[in-house]
Parts: sequence; structure tokens; C-alpha cells
Amino acid sequence: MEAAASAASIPEEWSVRIDARHDRRGRWSEVECRPETLKRLCEWIFHRLGHSFAGLVVEQHASEWTLRYLFYAGDAASGRIEVVLRQPLGQTRFPTVGDSLYAADWHEREAEDLFGLVFEGHPRLGDFILHDDAWQEGLAPMRKDFDGREPPALRAPNPNWRPDRIVHAPGVFGMPIGPVFSSTAESAHFMLETVGEDVIRVMPRFFYKYRAVEKIAEGRRAEDALLLAERFNGITAFAHGLAFVQALETIGGIEPPPRALALRVLLAELERLRHHTGAIEEICESTALVVAASQAGILEEELLRLSGVLTGHRYLYGLLTRGGLTRDFGDAALRDAVARARDILERLSALEHRLVRTSSFLDRLEAVGIVTQEEARAFGVVGPIARASGVARDLRVAQPYGGYAGYRLDVPRELEGDGYARLRILFAEARESVRIMEQALAGLPAGAVRAADADARPRAGAALGWTEAPIGAAFHWVRVDSRGAVARYRVMPPSFANWHVFHRAAEAFAFQDFPIILASFGLSVAENDR
Repeated sequence: MEAAASAASIPEEWSVRIDARHDRRGRWSEVECRPETLKRLCEWIFHRLGHSFAGLVVEQHASEWTLRYLFYAGDAASGRIEVVLRQPLGQTRFPTVGDSLYAADWHEREAEDLFGLVFEGHPRLGDFILHDDAWQEGLAPMRKDFDGREPPALRAPNPNWRPDRIVHAPGVFGMPIGPVFSSTAESAHFMLETVGEDVIRVMPRFFYKYRAVEKIAEGRRAEDALLLAERFNGITAFAHGLAFVQALETIGGIEPPPRALALRVLLAELERLRHHTGAIEEICESTALVVAASQAGILEEELLRLSGVLTGHRYLYGLLTRGGLTRDFGDAALRDAVARARDILERLSALEHRLVRTSSFLDRLEAVGIVTQEEARAFGVVGPIARASGVARDLRVAQPYGGYAGYRLDVPRELEGDGYARLRILFAEARESVRIMEQALAGLPAGAVRAADADARPRAGAALGWTEAPIGAAFHWVRVDSRGAVARYRVMPPSFANWHVFHRAAEAFAFQDFPIILASFGLSVAENDR
């Protein structure tokens, strides 16, 4: 079903305005509705059409609020739908969709904290990004009248603050984990309510280091905001930078040269291979397999060195630009890089062969940390975690971008939804990444790596850019004004979607399973604290 036909099938009594569009990003429809129709419309798109929820974009204009609910289909022909709701600026109360469309729950809570909007009927607002024990009430830092150059006043610490509790029964106690961790782990707090060794409820608390990336980007040149896009999650910098520049290219009508598109694919898959190798290392480490963790760590370090030798940066910073890439690479260097990646994959596959024959390792992963297919779908889970739970949606196939439509890609899928299924997905995707790198190298065209019109002044407009980042679907929505400056920047990263369901995976398992489940999710706290 095409996007226009999907939107056209909306019941007439809802009196929506439909604007069907088609550009180089594919088919999509903008559907404008009234407040009383919003919830039914979003539920209809999610449940009846089977679209996934990508995120919520809030914009404050001179005289009105615009709320944009983004949905995407599992196939390119069905495209995307953007549901738009407008209200006068003085009207800050909106109907909730998060009480029934769980994937939108955190997005509404975020908008309440950052914009001061109220979503009527939402079961739990407040104390989300701006923690009640630290930030002043009513701050709304994303509003236009908030001066981001001045440090906000903070609350004095409340000595009587206690974390939320759900379970109140004899023998129940709360076990806090975090927010301070050793090594490089970012700040997050998990309250585990347990009886003995059985975890009954998990209450996660994030955003200890909220960095206001979206606010900082406002007023900056679009090219400068790219630095922010690359840096809020450094280990997947290329994927996020790519989503951002693709949004700029759509606004400006810029088409990167074929060689740039092929090289972008190759570099994106190199990043995925390195990321997944690191995630496998963390899983081995969580189960106390020191030797296996060291072997995976060596392979990750080799991939980092490979990236550094090829591009000049171990994490692929500074390569992306509007219209292509900042530099080209020699064919011989590319052949050597792909050959080295293939060799590393062979050793990674040998490690997999040993791991799946280690019963003590499998005992810690099998039937542990389960996310069901229904939960993955309802909570909007993306990436390897979703694919391990039977939701095989991958933006490289579902909504192809940047030339991916020309590559053969098999999306791996498992059904168990446990830690072992997530591990198998990581190994399978590593193999697919090397195969895609080989295809990109084999079909690499000659020519420029940056569009001739890339330096033209950016046009005013707004667009959505997306990538299938190593952790999952990443969406960057950008509005640029007539001066070429960012008027609104909205990041919807995969960790934000996937942390939402984490508590369901960690509940009903033993306390000692918690660090293993945490490692098998392989998520970024820093990506959340954007």
C-alpha cells in the first residue's frame, strides 16, 4: 500500500487534511488533524496500518505550537506518515496518546519537561529529564524565551529525597544500582525492588547529564551543528552525522555523488562492525569470560586502528559534510581496509564458534532478559534488540537511504527475545556489514566525493533524516531558516526508544542476571542524555 493510499484510507468522519508528497526520500504524507481526533488517528496508523512510531517533534512558532508525530512503514512503498497538530501558543494542554501508544510515552514526558506542555490523561508526567530534586520547576529550557547562554538556577539538594517505589509488601527491599559506575559507563540509576534474589520491579532513572544539544544547536550554522550531531554519542558518530547531513541535503535539494554514497555505506558498515564487536566484548565481560572478552577487545581495537589508518580518526569523526564527504580515499587503501575487516570477521566468527559451545556461557543468556515480540512492537523497540524479538524492521531496507537500495542485505531475525538471541543478532549483523562493505568496494564508481553545489547557501525548510545506526533507527529532524541557521533540531536516537523497554527485560529474573541483561542490550546512556 502506498503512503498516499494509506493516508487516503483514513475514515472521513475524522475530517483530516492530507497532503501526499513524493520526493527523493520516498513517499510520505502529512496529515493535519484536530485535538479530538489525534489519539484515534495515531492508534489507527500504528495498529491498523502497522506503521512504527519514530518520534514526536515539538515546534514553538510565533503564534502557535506544532506537534508532529512521525510514523514509518516496514517497506519503502508504504512510506511515512506525519501527523500534525496545531494549537495557539497560549494553549499548552494537549491530548495524550502515550497512555495507549506506549512508544510515544517518553516523548510526551520529554516535551512536558522541556517545553512546559501538559498531555492530559498521561499517567505520569514530571521528574523525567529535569529531575525534581535538582532543577527548578517550570524551567522549560527548550522554549524560545529561555536564554541558553545563562546557567539555570538549580535547587538545593533535598536531603529527604527518596527514589520512587512501586512494590510495598513484607520482605521487599530496594537495591539501588548507580548512578555512579566504574570505567567509562555514564550516569544512570536503577532501583531494583526485590524479594531475596528475584527482581520484581525495575525503576530506571536517566538524564543525570542532560546536555541540551537541541537547544545549543539553535541559531548555529547548519554546518556547525553537525559537530553536535557527531558527538552526543561518540561511538556511533558516523551514523548520527549521516542522518543529520541527509536532512540538510533534503532541505537544500543536494544529491551527493555516487562515489560519496558508496563510501558512506562502506564507512557506516565499518562503524557497525566495530560497534557490534565491542558489544560482544561487553557481553562476554558481564558473564566473567575474561579470555573471550579480551579476544573480542583485541578485535575491536584492531577495527579502531583500521578506521584511524584509513580515515584519520578512530571513530570516523569529521568525514561527513553536506553534499558528500570531506575527503576521498585511494582504491588501494580501501581494498586493504576491506581485506582487514574480512580477516577480523573470520576471527570474530571463530570466537562465536567457541562461545556457542560453552555451556556455562549459554546458561547465563538463554531465556534471560526476555523482550517479547508484543513488547518490542508496543514500546517501539528498534535495532538488534527488536530483531532479536521478531521485529525485523531495518531502515536500510524498510526506508532505504543513501544508496542502500542498491545493496543486497539480509535482515537477521530471531524470535526468543532473550540475551542469547541478541548475541546471535550481533554476530549475524557483523557478517552482513562485511558483505555490504565488499559490495560497496566492488561497485565503487570513480568521480568526486562532494556535490558541486554543496557550498550553496542552505535553503529555508525542514526535513527528516534517518539512518539505521548500530543500536537501531536514528531520526534527526532539522529546520533551517533563511540565514542558513538551525531554527529547530530534534534528535530521536535508538537508545531513547530501547531504554524504554529495558525494565520489562530485567523484571522477573534473578538479581545476578541484571548486569548480563544490561550488557546484552548494549545501549548508550550518553545518547539518551543529549
